[in-house]
Amino acid sequence: LASASLGQVHRAVLKTQDTFSEEGVADINRVVVKIQRPEIEKIIEVDLSAFRIVTGWLQRYKPIRKRVDLPALMEEFSTILGQEIDYINEGQNADRFWEYYRGMTGVKIPRVIWSKTTRKVLTLEDVYAIKITNYLEIKDAGVDLNEVAKRLFSSYMEQIFAKEFFHADPHPGNLFVIPAIDSPGGAWQLAFVDFGMVGHVPSNAREGLRDAVIAVGTQDASRLVQAYNKLGFLLPGADLEILERAEKKAFERFWGKTMSELQEIDHREFMAFAMEFRELMYDMPFQIPQDLLLLGRTVAILSGMCTGLDPGFNLWENLRPYAEDLVKTELTGNWEMWWGEIQVLLRSLISLPKRLDGVIGQIERGDIKVQAPELQSQLAGIEKNLQGLTGAVLFAALFVGGMQLVLAGLPLPGFILLGSALIPLLMILIR
Repeated sequence: LASASLGQVHRAVLKTQDTFSEEGVADINRVVVKIQRPEIEKIIEVDLSAFRIVTGWLQRYKPIRKRVDLPALMEEFSTILGQEIDYINEGQNADRFWEYYRGMTGVKIPRVIWSKTTRKVLTLEDVYAIKITNYLEIKDAGVDLNEVAKRLFSSYMEQIFAKEFFHADPHPGNLFVIPAIDSPGGAWQLAFVDFGMVGHVPSNAREGLRDAVIAVGTQDASRLVQAYNKLGFLLPGADLEILERAEKKAFERFWGKTMSELQEIDHREFMAFAMEFRELMYDMPFQIPQDLLLLGRTVAILSGMCTGLDPGFNLWENLRPYAEDLVKTELTGNWEMWWGEIQVLLRSLISLPKRLDGVIGQIERGDIKVQAPELQSQLAGIEKNLQGLTGAVLFAALFVGGMQLVLAGLPLPGFILLGSALIPLLMILIR
């Protein structure tokens, strides 16, 4: 059925005496067997050692070191790989997802056949069907692509915000559509497979993620910036005021548009937006928290999957119901927070007349002055840093692409990309 760098997947049929039986569940005898490649642990360790050397070099470059803790990311990556090659762990993850969705007919999670599972061999119920990117085949089966996108999106929102435990590898080979004709309940189902890579929402990120969803759903730029701060996305000393203005402008111009509508916007408008907030582009006050790496990757892939299924898929509108639910929960269950907000507002209102009087006095005395920055030097700095940013983006794309190809069992093109990544890196270092 499938082959990758870590193992192979084969279809099989259980012997009659090994048929999986459970009360209230149809007997299972058609299975898939995932078999790990021999000596894969040693191969992975060699690859990780090489990557650790490269990340050690990159960590010496200040702009990278300032924004990301590469050694910590490398250890996170190593941990994830270790979990992926432990099939007992993967089986336990699959069981956990099955428990989540056992009462939901729209999502199908395979049962684990534990009697035929070891650390290097995993046997699961066969739920392979139409690959989620086979759009024509899905439509021919009578399934609406927009409904598939909505169910996929809602499943992940539930996993991330309600369960705080999510399937972290939503690529096309791990998601299938089971047509109604092949479904026991007579309605199509969304099937998940491959539970080796899962993510947990860190306890320190829960409030920040909740605030980010509410902020996007309600177009609250101020709250979104606060959410960035809670999540650790902003560097110390970041200019929150200009970031808030940029988010507000982005909401005004781009909020509510589908991906196809965004693609139709004249590129000069994006350039004008970048020039208006050139100070933000110059500073780039963002960093990558390693404990949110999997979540960020998952959300990015999920967005692409949904727009692939339906180019008219509106991420904003589909996010709104979750934001509204979170707001309702906040309004009804967090009265201490609201009482604190009311106190802050009352203090501001009481002090407002005195502050206004002070401002008026300054204006009358001519004490208020407006100063313009040295634009020429700033523009030169922006140009220089944009060149560095371009090189960094190119390096990151080649480096990540090369790593993905190597891990996918394509070492030759992978190492070609990794070698190519050295060119923009050298250009950055000698600037």
